[in-house]
Amino acid sequence: MNFKKVFAMILAGLMALTVSLSFAGCGSSSGGSSSGGEKKPVKVSLAMLRLTSSAPLFIAMDKGYFKEEGIEIDPQWFDAAQPIAVATASSKVDVGATGITAGLYNMAAKGQKLYIVADKGREEKGYSSSALLASSAEYDNGLTSIEALKGKRVGITQKGSTFHYMLGRMLESKGLTLDDVTIVPLGKLSAVMAALQSGQIDACILNEPNITKVKNEGYGKEITQVSAVMPYQTSGIFYSPEFAKNKDAAVRFMKAYNKACNEYYNAVVDKKDPAKLDEVVKIIAKYVKTPEADIRLGLPYVDKNGVLMADDIKTQIDWYSSHGMIDGKLDAKDVVNTSFLEEAMKK
Repeated sequence: MNFKKVFAMILAGLMALTVSLSFAGCGSSSGGSSSGGEKKPVKVSLAMLRLTSSAPLFIAMDKGYFKEEGIEIDPQWFDAAQPIAVATASSKVDVGATGITAGLYNMAAKGQKLYIVADKGREEKGYSSSALLASSAEYDNGLTSIEALKGKRVGITQKGSTFHYMLGRMLESKGLTLDDVTIVPLGKLSAVMAALQSGQIDACILNEPNITKVKNEGYGKEITQVSAVMPYQTSGIFYSPEFAKNKDAAVRFMKAYNKACNEYYNAVVDKKDPAKLDEVVKIIAKYVKTPEADIRLGLPYVDKNGVLMADDIKTQIDWYSSHGMIDGKLDAKDVVNTSFLEEAMKK
């Protein structure tokens, strides 16, 4: 028997076992990580509307960026912004992605914890996000300006919604007030569009891809883009109180979101690669269930890193308060928490 050969085989086996055990023990048990250095899987319920401004979320879901961070997304589809804010504040969902409404600020003013953590769409000149539309008949009869809204019926989703805010600010920019129009709350985006088509309202505010859809179907014409009147942090990513406690998962969610925002910005804003733009359009069309040609005509602006226009939150709170839509006092710092995104960007 060749003892040297046997000894060499035993030694090699022991070395392999040692290396294997070393790797098995290198995973941290803290910070949400599992053995092997892999991220501990976390299921995250995400409340959304089927809007183009949710593009970075769609990209992160479709291309597996959340999965890379050990996050399994459970999508929850809604028809209006306010119910998403309520569901997120009560921790019925982990993350909300929608418009920043008076209802959200009211909950915060009453002590309900809810955190606006990142950008999900803003009014930026040159990018179609939200617009004031008139029915084609009314437009042809002279409803072609904000001033011409006086005495008209204007459809919105809900009082205290982003649409309510946009309408008020636009009217005030021309020396009018909300009292100069008849506001018609219709609950859902689909109901607003149907009312415009049937002539139950004279005008409305919509966002993409619905603006393009209405214009293409011929029953509405654009008076103005909201971005032409004012800068505005229309919507955001919100964390529920419970999800915010899981800092590891909260930062990982932002890491995936930040990556997707970069991809969207490079494709849509910088237009660096036509093939990437085609890919982004295809992904958005899949989730909002709208033809790619329509999506391409109304791609909104999203910050390259998902950074919130935090100063505008104070502007919104002041306006809602001055119009009696916030019951109590509220400071912007009570609802804004950008630390999760800031930490994700460091990593």
